[in-house]
Amino acid sequence: MSRFDVSKILTNLAQRGTPALVGVGALVGGGYMVQNAIYSVEAGQVAIKYNRLSGLGNTTYREGVHMLMPWFERAIRFDVKARPHTISSLTGSRDLQMVNISLRALCRPDPFKLPDIYRSLGPDYDEKVLPSIVNEVLKSVVAQYNASQLVVQRELVSRMIRQRLVQRANDFHILLDDVAITHLSFSPEYEKAVESKQVAAQQAERARFFVTKAQEEKKRTIIHAEGEKQSAAMIGNAIKSNPGFIELRRIQVAKDISQLLAKSNNRMVLSSESLLLSLVQGSPPWTGEPEEKPGKKK
Repeated sequence: MSRFDVSKILTNLAQRGTPALVGVGALVGGGYMVQNAIYSVEAGQVAIKYNRLSGLGNTTYREGVHMLMPWFERAIRFDVKARPHTISSLTGSRDLQMVNISLRALCRPDPFKLPDIYRSLGPDYDEKVLPSIVNEVLKSVVAQYNASQLVVQRELVSRMIRQRLVQRANDFHILLDDVAITHLSFSPEYEKAVESKQVAAQQAERARFFVTKAQEEKKRTIIHAEGEKQSAAMIGNAIKSNPGFIELRRIQVAKDISQLLAKSNNRMVLSSESLLLSLVQGSPPWTGEPEEKPGKKK
């Protein structure tokens, strides 16, 4: 609609008189009132009202449609769903090692303390409060542990950080649903020192293994030598007491040699002397010719 049309309508209304203008004004005012007197609160939100005359009210309004007085009142909506915040801090441990630690927290405002939060902090309460209290708690807790304890006792450290952080957040009417350590790292020099220490420990363990192995080999050698000594003494005593023991051993050796030759692929013929079968001392070796019987001549 152009300006000419608007001016034409106003001219017609002026010609009709004041009652028409009053009716149009009432209609426009009524539409404005209806449009601005109703507001809705979405799921996961809580609203409070600010009144130009009385100030900020203490009543909270849940999800749904609510009424207010246009121009005199306005609705302030807060998101009460838990929102994640990740904060990193560089702090020192008890043994003066610099630790870079990252913390993830799920926070939300206390629905019953929204007027106080809005008065003291405003709608961006989390950005104002969390970085300061998280750094404070992290520095106070990490300073109680050594660098190695932070790695080994990570669950205990996380639980202590959560307890202290919940207490500090309650002072600002902020609720923490979960607190967890997501990242924990040390300086490159410290990590290199830890790696060198682990390598040295492994090398020392390997050296202890070789020493133990050498000691066991020594014991085995001593036991074997004592066994050989006792065996030699027993064989000597057996030979002294019974000279036939040597003949028995020669028979056993000849038997072993014959078994080896029988299983071998290479066939050969050995004399009884080679097989150690000339058992009778003083008997001439077998030459392969038949012996002459006494009393017979060729």
